[in-house]
Amino acid sequence: MPIRKYNPTSPGSRFQTVQTFDDLTTAEPYRPLTEPLHRSGGRNNRGQLTSWWRGGGHKRLYRIIDFKRDKKNIPGTVSTIEYDPNRSARIALVTYADGEKRYILQPVGVKVGDTVVAGDSVDILPGNCLPLKNIPLGTMIHNVELKPGKGGQIARSAGSSVQLVAREGQYASVKMPSGEIRKINIECVATIGQVGNLDHENVSIGKAGRSRWLGKRPHVRGVAMNPVDHPLGGGEGKTSGGRHPVSPWGQPAKGYKTRRRKHTDRFIVQRRTK
Repeated sequence: MPIRKYNPTSPGSRFQTVQTFDDLTTAEPYRPLTEPLHRSGGRNNRGQLTSWWRGGGHKRLYRIIDFKRDKKNIPGTVSTIEYDPNRSARIALVTYADGEKRYILQPVGVKVGDTVVAGDSVDILPGNCLPLKNIPLGTMIHNVELKPGKGGQIARSAGSSVQLVAREGQYASVKMPSGEIRKINIECVATIGQVGNLDHENVSIGKAGRSRWLGKRPHVRGVAMNPVDHPLGGGEGKTSGGRHPVSPWGQPAKGYKTRRRKHTDRFIVQRRTK
């Protein structure tokens, strides 16, 4: 999808770029597959601010996406390609042969009128979904499960995909975009192809107000705060820092290992960091 630039008629439009949205076929979502979306504004269940710089933003409806793809061996036709304000990828409304409709992530190359199907031995075509044990090695896949039946968790954002590189016993080895190679149960399902909307990464926000539409408030540096607000705060004039970079709660921010899920280390064949 092409990127459109604006003439620099104002400081905000000088660097701003937008997508043309030529691939969308409807402007309204399928209402039965939507539900209200509560925004936290960065507050937890006690009303305390726990995630800074969040709040505001445009009101959204959540689209219920079929990440599990558990409607087996029933072909479905892509009815519409739609915008989803809750994710970077586009979504496709699939109408199945029995009349049911579901949203899926739109893969590259899938357009209105195409047929997609999920099952144990379906064709290796973009949008089709099958277990890792039946996918040929070297295939690019997305929406990959980590636990059988839980639904896809890996490679769901625009342009992302992982590669199936090996199979041994009960596990398949998958290469992540980061370079990490990870073992996943061969009963887990994945969707063939790469997630669409490849131009998402090339869009320039261009102005602060556009970030506010997304619910992102201004991000204030710790060194610009007072000592009461941040460990890096305070100092006369242009004094900056005074210690190694830390979070507002004193945790080192660079090079400090924070990984706690040691029990999943056995699934990592090769780490992303050499």
